[in-house]
This record gives sequence, C-alpha cells and structure tokens, in this order.
Amino acid sequence: MTPSQTPCKALTGIRVLDLSRILAGPTATQLLGDFGADIIKIERPGDGDDTRAWGPPFVTDTDGNPTSESAYYLCANRNKRSVAIDIATAEGAQMVRRLLRRCDVLVENFKVGGLQKYGLSYEDLREEFPHLVYCSITGFGQTGPNAHKPGYDLLAQGYGGIMSLTGPPAGEPTKVAVGISDVMTGMYAATAILAALRHKDRTGEGQQIDIALVDCQIAWLVNEGTNYLLSGDTPKRRGNQHPNIVPYQVFEAEDGYLIIAVGNDAQYRRFCDLLNAPELASNPMFATNTARLANRELLLPKIAALVKAMPRDPLIAGMEALGIPCGPIHSLPQVFASDQVAARGMKVRMAYAGAEGGAVDLIGNPVKMSKTPVSYDRPPPRCGADTDAVLAELLTIKENT
Repeated sequence: MTPSQTPCKALTGIRVLDLSRILAGPTATQLLGDFGADIIKIERPGDGDDTRAWGPPFVTDTDGNPTSESAYYLCANRNKRSVAIDIATAEGAQMVRRLLRRCDVLVENFKVGGLQKYGLSYEDLREEFPHLVYCSITGFGQTGPNAHKPGYDLLAQGYGGIMSLTGPPAGEPTKVAVGISDVMTGMYAATAILAALRHKDRTGEGQQIDIALVDCQIAWLVNEGTNYLLSGDTPKRRGNQHPNIVPYQVFEAEDGYLIIAVGNDAQYRRFCDLLNAPELASNPMFATNTARLANRELLLPKIAALVKAMPRDPLIAGMEALGIPCGPIHSLPQVFASDQVAARGMKVRMAYAGAEGGAVDLIGNPVKMSKTPVSYDRPPPRCGADTDAVLAELLTIKENT
C-alpha cells in the first residue's frame, strides 16, 4: 500500500503501470486512480505526455505566466505519479520490466507492434509476468485489415459511423464536440481491466485486453445501429431530433432555446394541453408516437410555431409541473455555476504547487459509492515529478543506479 492510499478505497493494493498518453488510456487510468489504484505514469523525459503542450489554456504560475501543463492534460491525469523513463533505451525498457514486478496492470496505446522493439509487447512479457493484465488500446485493434493504421478520435468517429448521424440534415457530417471515442474507449478499457482483475483474483492468470477506438464507437451506436440492422434503412442526420421519439429535440422559444423530450403518449397529451392545442393530441395522425414518427414533417412545424410564441422559462416551469421532460441548454459557465454541480461535487478544487492561487479546478468523478467513495489525492503531476520517490519505493534504488 502506498502512502497516498487508505484501506477504504475500492482498488487499494492495485498498481497500474501506465504507458499511455493523449486521452483514451489516461481516461481509463485516471478512473482507476480515482477508485484507489496506484497509477505510475511513465513519460518521456523532458516533454512527457503530448497533451501537456496542447494549449492554451495552460496552468499559470504565481506570476501569471503559463506553465507546461495544459488544461487538456489536466482533464485526464489526476491521482497519478509521473516517472520519467526513456523506454527507447535498453536501460529504460529494463527499468519498466523491473517496475512490472510490483504491478498488476499495464496500459499502453502504442501502434500495433510498437512495443515489440523495446521488448515490452504482451508476447514479450506474458511468460515472465503471467499475472499481468495487459491492456492495449489502438485505433482499429490488434487484428483486421486496418490494424496497422493510427488511431485518432476524429478518424474513429468518421469510420465508425457516428458522424454520419450527427449534424443538421442539410449540413456536413459533424463530429461530437469532445473526443468522445477516446473517452468511451477509456471507459470500456477501465471496465475490461476490472473484469480481468476479477479473473486474476480467481485464477491467478493475467491476460491481454485488445480494445479499439473504432470498435467502441460502433458499440455505442446503440439504438441507431440496431435500427439499421433490423430495418436495413440507412439512418439520416436529423440534427437534434430523435430517430424513434417525437417530439424529442431542441425548440426555440420566444426568448431562447430549450429541450422538449416527450417520452410517451400521456406526456404528449399534457404537452398539447399546455400549448392550448388539444387538437394536436386528438388528431389520429399525431395521437401515438408511431403516428408522430410517420408524420413528423407535418407535426413539428406546428409545435415549433406554438413554442416560438411562448417565453422559455415559464414554459419550462409549466412542463415540469406537468411531469413533461424538458430543460434548458446551459453554457459551460452556467453548468459549473449551477447548484446541481455544487451538490454533486462535479467541480473539484485541488491544491497545485506553483500555480496561481495555489490550486486548479477540475471536473469531478461522477461515481458515488457509499462504502468506498472516490477521492482526489494527487493533482495531475508534472513530468517526472515522482521519479526518484517511485524508484526508491518500488525498486529500492537510487537515481542513475
């Protein structure tokens, strides 16, 4: 157990050697770190994780000058210790192998075969470390005709189909604004690692996890993907409209936009009463969701005209009173200033030595557990900040030995 850990954490005693960088791998390891695992982030000496330089914005120091840590880097690297090792050298690769003697999991996102030249591929390590859970994250996976191609979130969103469904009907295909393929791959990776650790607990056996951005993106096509598989019809871009529910989208009120998400026919009837348009509920063309789907092009302009004549906040209040799902569209300042974010701990402030104000604000972990709550023990580390301490702790060596 490391000094930063306490017995009340879910993953106390699990140690992860993190050879990943950018977003998918770091998302997975940050989640494991939030749950109490000891995350040893291996970085290139000097530059470290590529995302450290992906700014502005950067953390500013006490004089207001930008540092080498970007907001992008901060988003996925808390609860880790950074060790600077050049794995491209024989000495560095051997150091990694020595560290693995004290680790349960290795996470990497090199190109397929990229670690073989350092003797750090799964095949290189499996006999020496039969207990090791080895998680490989790539763009297209370890097999298949595209396995050799690099993996980037935007390419995954394009190849996996989500961009063909996103954006206005007459516009260009649109990516999700954040690196959602990376983030969801990190989530799938974290759950797979936990499953593999459970298997190791039972059998003592490690294994390789082969997880790909494109596979994960295809997996979260969910209902739209299954709609296609069942019907054979290619889904169309509908902007903010739902493929299976009407009305379920963004509408413009008199003084701003809002979301209206009518989930069933009873809610729809109450919604029509609120709009003083009961005829839209009694008309057989619109009375059921199936009918509304078939006639959405006729119905939606009628609803849009009625909503446009009403002020937004009273309309939201009226819908909420009637149990009709609806809500505002917040800007990020509104999100992080909301009482909901404060109540749920979704913005956390962590001490950060050398930063202006001595702290940085980060996005909180959404998981709430009654017995083993997540904790925020370590801010995202500076490159190599923990090298000496980790090597002394795990290898009982001195620097340069």
